[in-house]
Amino acid sequence: MSLLLLTFLLSFIWALITGTFTLLNLLLGAVIGVAAMYLLRSSLPKPKAPSQIRRILSLLLLFLYELMLSAIRVARIVLDPQLKKNLRPAIVAVPLDVKRDAEIMLLANMITLTPGTLSLDVSEDKKTLFVHVLTLDSKEAVVADIKNGFEAKIREIYEDDLGN
Repeated sequence: MSLLLLTFLLSFIWALITGTFTLLNLLLGAVIGVAAMYLLRSSLPKPKAPSQIRRILSLLLLFLYELMLSAIRVARIVLDPQLKKNLRPAIVAVPLDVKRDAEIMLLANMITLTPGTLSLDVSEDKKTLFVHVLTLDSKEAVVADIKNGFEAKIREIYEDDLGN
């Protein structure tokens, strides 16, 4: 992906997050995006083909879908008069297949930004991510959702950098 296209994409994402689509806000988003790319240039994957753009957009769409879905779930729980009955908080250890710091950081941040979940810590050996969930039906289901969702998409994005 060209730097110009990535700058436009980051500027648009900034406008989405802030909810303001003014020229000044888009320019601010572009400046922040360029600064972030500069600071993270050694950690960012180097896109090599249009398929890389599709992978990034696929992760973004999955995140937006999960964001909306989990926001609805949390709203239902909170608005239910029997709140205490619906809450089943737990901490789940999620084994990690992603290895690099940038991949782990991206996964942890996406989990934290999704309502009802919070990344707490990464083990010293970087093989386990500890996640707090608002309601736990099944530990296996939580682990499978993370591994087959966000983590799988993140691995796809970074696989070219690892020579796979």
